[in-house]
Amino acid sequence: MPIGKPNTRLNDNLAVLTLNGVSLTYGTDVIFDAADLAVQAGDKICLSGRNGCGKSTLMNVMLGNVLPDSGTVWRQSGLRFAALEQSLPERQDQTIFAAVASAFKEVGQLLADYEIAVVRENISLKELDRLQHAIEAVDGWSLKHRIDAVLDRLEMDPLQNVQNLSGGWLKRVAIARSLVLAPDVWFLDEPTNHLDIPTIQWLENVMKDFAGTLIFVSHDRELMQAVATSVVGIDRGRVSRWDCDYQTFLERRDHEREVEAEQNKLFDVKLAQEEAWIREGIKARRTRNEGRVRTLVKLRKERSERRGERNLQLEIGAASKSGKLVVEATGISKSYYDEKVVSNFDLIIQRGERIGLIGPNGAGKSTLIRLLLGEEAPDSGEVKLGTRLDIAYFDQNREQLNPEQSVSDYISNGREYIEIGGRSLHVVSYLSNFMFNGDQARAPIRTLSGGEQNRLLLARLFAEPANFLLLDEPTNDLDVETLELLEERLADFEGTVLIVSHDRNFLDNVITSLLVFEGEGHIQEFVGGYSDWYRGSKGFKTENAASDRANPRSAPGDSFEDNKRRKAERQKLERELAKIPDKVESTEGNIAILQAKMAAPGFFDLTGPKQQPELDKLTVFETELEVLMSRWVELEQALEAQ
Repeated sequence: MPIGKPNTRLNDNLAVLTLNGVSLTYGTDVIFDAADLAVQAGDKICLSGRNGCGKSTLMNVMLGNVLPDSGTVWRQSGLRFAALEQSLPERQDQTIFAAVASAFKEVGQLLADYEIAVVRENISLKELDRLQHAIEAVDGWSLKHRIDAVLDRLEMDPLQNVQNLSGGWLKRVAIARSLVLAPDVWFLDEPTNHLDIPTIQWLENVMKDFAGTLIFVSHDRELMQAVATSVVGIDRGRVSRWDCDYQTFLERRDHEREVEAEQNKLFDVKLAQEEAWIREGIKARRTRNEGRVRTLVKLRKERSERRGERNLQLEIGAASKSGKLVVEATGISKSYYDEKVVSNFDLIIQRGERIGLIGPNGAGKSTLIRLLLGEEAPDSGEVKLGTRLDIAYFDQNREQLNPEQSVSDYISNGREYIEIGGRSLHVVSYLSNFMFNGDQARAPIRTLSGGEQNRLLLARLFAEPANFLLLDEPTNDLDVETLELLEERLADFEGTVLIVSHDRNFLDNVITSLLVFEGEGHIQEFVGGYSDWYRGSKGFKTENAASDRANPRSAPGDSFEDNKRRKAERQKLERELAKIPDKVESTEGNIAILQAKMAAPGFFDLTGPKQQPELDKLTVFETELEVLMSRWVELEQALEAQ
């Protein structure tokens, strides 16, 4: 069933929003130059372009959060706009229901208070009655129904605490909070970050089923191909719309760039000829044509205004060859809080192999890397590293970055020059290879976008010679051009590569074999790429379970604390379930007392005002009983799913 209904106020024959002549600059950087764009009802548009080109900024201009320097932005009146931001919600001490209901401000707080009140011990009937009347007064029950429907569609437990959620489930909370607003136009900025492959496939279906207008930014090429019906390319200040799928867009864009390059080449030849003519001797200058001089001035101006495209020059520093045997693991096992993460696993990695690690978050991929590096000791078994290893490790959490440190100091540790491949290179020149200009090189890291921070990590990683690369989610936030170049360099790298990634296309283009994490410590080796494995296996065994309601075992997250949280969550559910039968019995007793009082002779001889308090109490108790019985079923199902 599609998520959301097309708004009856939305005119299918009219654009939902338009940009006319929109220009925006930040300092000397031109973000948009007289951009025109029309978005129609039902469009599913992917914004494409390099990191820092202005994709997120364009979203904020459309939403009205950023005002352009010139031009106009028009939005069809009466429509609801909602955005899913890149950043995750904070881990506050509140339920998922409360976090999602917060989209409705004061009404949401009333609904959250009511949701907690109906399962709380010794709840005051007066307080419950107050909440019910307050919600009725603002027509809040329809909003509660909408929240319940979205949480049910996204398969989330409304009473689970947000503090216990890992990154992937926090992303689901953010998705739910934007969807309950019932948007006509839904914006999503890098929605696949923090999600594992099964959850990305789930989100892909959510986006395809969305019945309104969709505008999104993503680096996941398979998702873009599956969802987008149009692509808006942002390139050196130009905003262009292409009404085709993503793959066709790439082909047409590349052709356009080839034509542009050829035109620029012809232009430069003509300019060079005119420059040679103006520099001729005295005789030529005496007889020169003033119109031709004016043409030359115009050509010079046009050339100076041409904004060239900086190209990434990614080079992996090569170290001496390692020994033929890189890693040998024999019978290694690792458990946390009685849950197996790695179980009796044998692995031999030889020089030159490129191995991908895939599986749901929490299955143990990062744990295995730490075991192989010696950062964690196995509970049993043995890990041996080969000889002459120069290891470079990419950390997905960006914990190596100090936001206040300058970009150049991070790369060079305060030095002006660094050694790359046996030659001395100025740090600004090296950073320019990774598309950082001089101003960015001197700026603090906090001023960089997420994709630029990942590019900086790659610059630091490749500044040192290595023959064994361990890359933990290197593709997050990277634009497609950077991804493709990284793929080429890794394919040409003569050393050994171990990659954790949820980017299906990236895995297909780089790795030669897989380690598939199936859960409960089981890891299977597979020779071939991701698509080869998927065709043969039809996905993870847990892929269907990835949609279980807030199943902690399938919850995204790969930290040691996840297992502890799972156990604590189960104990919490068990304690709540143990209390419900007594609450049901007590509530049924109160209902029986009231029903007996009403059945007594003379009750209906009382005036209406004297009858009403007893009737209201009965309504409250009956509502409470219905909620308790529903929660009883939910708890039993949740525990059974674990």
